[in-house]
Amino acid sequence: MTDDVLRGRAETLLALHRPGDPVILPTAWDAWSARLAAGAGFAALTVGSHPVADSVGKPDNEGMTFDDLITRVAQITAATDLPVSVDIESGYGEAPSRLIEGLLSVGAVGLNIEDTVHSEGGRLRSADEHADLVGALRAAADASGVHVVINARTDLFLRQDGDESDRVDRAIARLTQAADAGADVLYPVGLHGPETLQRLTSELPLPVNAIAAPDKADPASYGPLGVARISFGPFWQAALAERSKEILARWR
Repeated sequence: MTDDVLRGRAETLLALHRPGDPVILPTAWDAWSARLAAGAGFAALTVGSHPVADSVGKPDNEGMTFDDLITRVAQITAATDLPVSVDIESGYGEAPSRLIEGLLSVGAVGLNIEDTVHSEGGRLRSADEHADLVGALRAAADASGVHVVINARTDLFLRQDGDESDRVDRAIARLTQAADAGADVLYPVGLHGPETLQRLTSELPLPVNAIAAPDKADPASYGPLGVARISFGPFWQAALAERSKEILARWR
């Protein structure tokens, strides 16, 4: 894939992030799911670490290697011309330059980076550490000549980290640092109530990614809350698994 194509896809992906008019990025895990989402008319895709790991029989939380992941991403980008963003968990212990080089080599133009360090016992990076990593990824992307879309994620809500009373404040502070370091999108991952989501989108300085269960959530509910991007995490694959169990049960 040429640099011009990569640059164009990265620019397209970034431009799709409009607060109040969210882009829906179905979370694919293989060529089949990517083609299914593309055929349904979506404008871009994200690749989720959890569903990819499940699809290759490995655990989430960096039970795969980075090479495992980009091998699968190459199959996905070969199956669709849509811009593709990839969940790279906490970086698989790889250097930022290697992460950017690897993603671009298989045609991906965006990434999620989280602040749980799976290779170090699942510890939480400090806000400064996470911002430094985001900055290093931005520098590596700039050096490549492609504006890779960086989605900086915090796991404070998933981990139920610290006291609930100031968790939103801490998430906002942490993600604001990531924004200052060069992120394009901010991802306070979790199934938030409307008031929390509204506060996050209004107080964070960049477009916000929300996660949604595609078989349960109301698609129209996110725009009025200021969300700019919606992805499905493992929930689309999980919903298909439940439906598959029902179909297969008829034949037991």
